Amino acid sequence: MHVEGFDERRWVERLPRGELRALQLERLKRLLATILPDNQFYARKLAEFRTPPESLDELAQWPFTTKGELIAKSLANDDRTEPVSARLAANRTFPLDRYVRCHRTSGTRGEPLVVLDTADDWQWWIEGWQFVLDAARIDRRDRVVLAFSFGPFIGFWSAFDAVLARGAMTIPTGGMNTLARLQLIQSLRATAVLCTPSYALHLASSAEQEGIDLRACGVRAIVVAGEPGGSIPAVRERIQSAWNAQVIDHAGATEAGPWGYGDASGEGLYVNESQFLAEWIDPATGLAAGDGQVAELVLTSLGRAGAPMIRYRTGDLAKPDRSSSRENQFAFLLGGILGRADDMLTVRGVNIFPSSLEDILWSEPGVREYRATVRKSGALDSLSVDVEGAETDVARLATRLQLRLGLRVEVQQVPAGTLPRFEGKGRRVIDERAASHSL
Repeated sequence: MHVEGFDERRWVERLPRGELRALQLERLKRLLATILPDNQFYARKLAEFRTPPESLDELAQWPFTTKGELIAKSLANDDRTEPVSARLAANRTFPLDRYVRCHRTSGTRGEPLVVLDTADDWQWWIEGWQFVLDAARIDRRDRVVLAFSFGPFIGFWSAFDAVLARGAMTIPTGGMNTLARLQLIQSLRATAVLCTPSYALHLASSAEQEGIDLRACGVRAIVVAGEPGGSIPAVRERIQSAWNAQVIDHAGATEAGPWGYGDASGEGLYVNESQFLAEWIDPATGLAAGDGQVAELVLTSLGRAGAPMIRYRTGDLAKPDRSSSRENQFAFLLGGILGRADDMLTVRGVNIFPSSLEDILWSEPGVREYRATVRKSGALDSLSVDVEGAETDVARLATRLQLRLGLRVEVQQVPAGTLPRFEGKGRRVIDERAASHSL
């Protein structure tokens, strides 16, 4: 694969850790020199600390950044501009007329947050996405379908421009329904598709109903993001089998940037440490966690001056592995994103992540769709699962769930088409014990 910048990206992935840390420190110093003191949000937060730091180890003493404070302090960020909505992120560095991109978080976990990017920031997004496209081996010969609506969600807008920058054919499908997208994939002989794992599964199910043989369509790569599915073995295997294509996982966030990309084996995600500093903490205590522990990912973006993020608590839980046995020296997250700190369900003393349910349920061949619900049943909690799929052995599935989770689960078969389908992030786990808590 001959792609501009490919050799440089491979070079930085292979840097020994000491040299990589030196590069990160240099980029952090450059970022701080650009944003301080104009960025009032971080000027206040870092006022008591030495900036720039002499060592990356000093960052452990700096305060975390949370999404809540980005919203709560937004009006106080920049009095040089006209008043703006409290939903506009507070970590802006420049006056509003410097920004050219406007995007918004989904709001599935609280109030939506509007995040702005300058032209330079947007180029940083595009460059970060090149690592993802490298992993999928996408080049100018490819025809890439972006199967999502062109709304304010940032992820695949940046992917769209990144694919354009690579010289491949970029095929937007905003406004199309599922059948129209399938027909376009067929007629144009698309070679790659970008979507959420949920939608990749929905496309496969719809193709089967319409008599479309996805395996013969010529798609060889599917880049998925927005959910943990790309690194969940059962979800990944089901997508790959239906499409006869390789699945490449990706992780990012509107607030932080395109920070993660999958390996070809599907074992997990690499953190793009050329553009991000990664830390892991115990989500309960905020103290540093070591390799091999399930911990919350904390990110510092190193190239987004217009909307910098320093020690941002992502809420994503992962198991880091900095083993030098891999050719790629970037930090590796075994199993990708395992869940979110606020996703974990405790049912009768058993801790359950939605990703664990996904792995079990999608590995059952007959399951076409599912929904899990946690309820209060008298003094106790209960977990029930509705599944679509006439071939599903409900009793066997209930036994498997009990053995894997250590919890009795009621499984009920429902008619085809009963459960919702998702183009964006799937919400298949509902916690009715607290009406505001749905995953």
